[in-house]
Order: sequence, then C-alpha cells, then structure tokens
Amino acid sequence: MVEGTRPVGRPPRENREEKVRAKEERPKQWTPPELLPHVDEKDGYSYRYIRTATMGQADPKNVSAKFREGWEPVKASEHPEAFSMTDPNSQFTDAIEVGGLLLCKTDEELTQQRDAYVDNRTSQATQSVDSNYMREQDARMPLFKDKSTKVTFGSGGGQGNA
Repeated sequence: MVEGTRPVGRPPRENREEKVRAKEERPKQWTPPELLPHVDEKDGYSYRYIRTATMGQADPKNVSAKFREGWEPVKASEHPEAFSMTDPNSQFTDAIEVGGLLLCKTDEELTQQRDAYVDNRTSQATQSVDSNYMREQDARMPLFKDKSTKVTFGSGGGQGNA
C-alpha cells in the first residue's frame, strides 16, 4: 500500500495525539474552609493551639500555664500562609489567634519529654488502681476466676455403624 492512501470504504483514522479530552481534570468541588489556619511546620518544633478564651471570657490561667510549660506564640509575620484576620482586642500582637485559640510552638524535645512524663504517670496510676482492686480479692468470692474450657472428641469407636 502506498503511503498516504487508504483502503477503499474505510474512514480516515484519527490521530490519538490530536484527540483532546473535553476535560482532563475533574471539576473542583466546594469544601468548607478549615476553621483553624494551617502553618508550614518547621523541623524540631511541635505546634498546638492553646485556649486563650472560653465563650468570650479570657482564660489567663491556662495561657500562663502553657507559657510556663514552654509554649510560645507563633508569629504571624513568619507564616504568611496562615492568613487570618487579627482580633483587635487580642493581647497577642503579631500572633495567629482564632476564636480564643492561639497557635503556639515549642521544641520537639520538650514535647517528647512531656509525653514520656504523662505516659509514666498514667502507668503508675493504672498500677495503683489495679493493685488496690486486686487487694480486695478473696478466695471465697474471687473477682476474677480463671476459666478454661476443653474440647474433646469421641473415642472414634462408632456405635452401630454396620
């Protein structure tokens, strides 16, 4: 067959590269915005929102406790991706604060130490409760009874299978 000719009765083939899909991408879907802005977290730091107010009432006791734990406010000027309107009544200037929540950061090492401390305290409390509960155990009326079940099968010598 000579190049550029086609068999009689057949329509010309379409070049796949010339064929364009009507839409390559799916249409975008509306989703509600996140309530709290997201920041690009830097390595070595843990981020968390701390409560500065509840139902419009300031909570300086909580803020003070968190600052003593090592949390410090994240500067809005360092994170322009976390745009949010600043509260004109806020005591924290150049900070990311939304609805009574202030974005703070601390060293990752402090966070890991705090987590280990809380895990240890939880373990101690659990052991204390368990030992106090088991102290009440009495052989006449045990709190826990070891139950075991055994499954046995017949001897295999069937009856009347003749």
